[in-house]
Amino acid sequence: MNRDDRTNEFDTRAVTVGEKPADRADAAGDVVSPIHLASTYALDGLDPSLSLEDVDPDAGEYLYSRLANPTRRALEKRLASLEGGDHAMAFSSGTAAIAAVCLSVLRPGDRLVAFEDLYAGTKRMFTDLFGERFDVDVVFVDATDPDEVAAAIDDRTALVWLETPTNPLIRLCDVAAIAELAHDRGALVGVDNTFLSPYFQRPLELGADLVAHSTTKFLNGHSDSIGGAVITDDADLAEQLSLTQQITAGSVLSPFDSYLTLRGLKTLPLRMRKHEENAMVLAEFLAGHPAVSAVHYPGLDSHPQHDLATRQQSGFGGVLSFELAGDRDDAVAFLESLEEFALAVSLGGVESLIELPAAMTHEPLDPETRRELGITDTLVRMSVGVEDAADLRADLAQGLSRVPAAAPATSAED
Repeated sequence: MNRDDRTNEFDTRAVTVGEKPADRADAAGDVVSPIHLASTYALDGLDPSLSLEDVDPDAGEYLYSRLANPTRRALEKRLASLEGGDHAMAFSSGTAAIAAVCLSVLRPGDRLVAFEDLYAGTKRMFTDLFGERFDVDVVFVDATDPDEVAAAIDDRTALVWLETPTNPLIRLCDVAAIAELAHDRGALVGVDNTFLSPYFQRPLELGADLVAHSTTKFLNGHSDSIGGAVITDDADLAEQLSLTQQITAGSVLSPFDSYLTLRGLKTLPLRMRKHEENAMVLAEFLAGHPAVSAVHYPGLDSHPQHDLATRQQSGFGGVLSFELAGDRDDAVAFLESLEEFALAVSLGGVESLIELPAAMTHEPLDPETRRELGITDTLVRMSVGVEDAADLRADLAQGLSRVPAAAPATSAED
């Protein structure tokens, strides 16, 4: 590992790690890593003793792009540096990255303890694939309370899986506390860090064993690439992930998507600061609007886990959710009236996106499960972009004019 892989400041590493000519055996002085489209690589000669383990991409040795690719390798170096890990693997999607972790760690009969408030696609993977087909005992808990996590961990537990903040209710869990109690029982801890990126949160430093990302979101930042990544400090675990999921299963990120994500990472610090600045402006505006009954954003003092957010994060991110007054028809009218916000799934791009989880990202969950989690028909999730905050606020204001005012809060004495 080069000196600047860890010792330079985050903003510098986001631009340079993995792409300096000195980092690349293929470099011809170019300051941007080329897009290596070759599927295979010519050898200087035939060595009968050569094995996959003998090929060193860091020394410019390549055999086949499923095994290793120079552009993807440059991205993996940067991702490892930014998350503070020693190893990173880039996959074809965020879902593929999480599946890679589970397939590398879990065996039939193991227990997987997971936060109950997860992205619906992750939750469906855990239940329908690993629970029903692979005989993994999947247990969902309210991980905002470490005691509930502790109660669910038994001797069979191989993995504890967390999102923090969660999608879409923006709940947090204490990574350090949960990692300590999980490790005491011999379980690994994985954290989906997509919503905050390593700019605002680094779970490995808090005790997690694995960090996953949908690089599609903030890391790429421009809504033009699908990808995922896993970062770890554990060399044996990294080898297992690479061997079983990249080399054997072939779930790798393409060279072009690797290039796009490398390009996006150069502006990650700039974008994250603007995302947070805009999100705070809009969260405060929504919190004071009569048509909004609740706002979920850790940057607000009113968020029940605001103190935890200030302790384990260095910022509050660009995603928030809020509860509209009225009913589903009012929510639809509000969403369809917006002009600056695109009605779309996904998040983390430079443009502002908005969606209705009950009808979009979390529609795969049955209505009863959504109600139990608190995902109502009027809960709106918003990914705040880098546009002018005044324009975004004005657009929300005109949309909210179509929503009835929330009923005034009543006290116990009323």
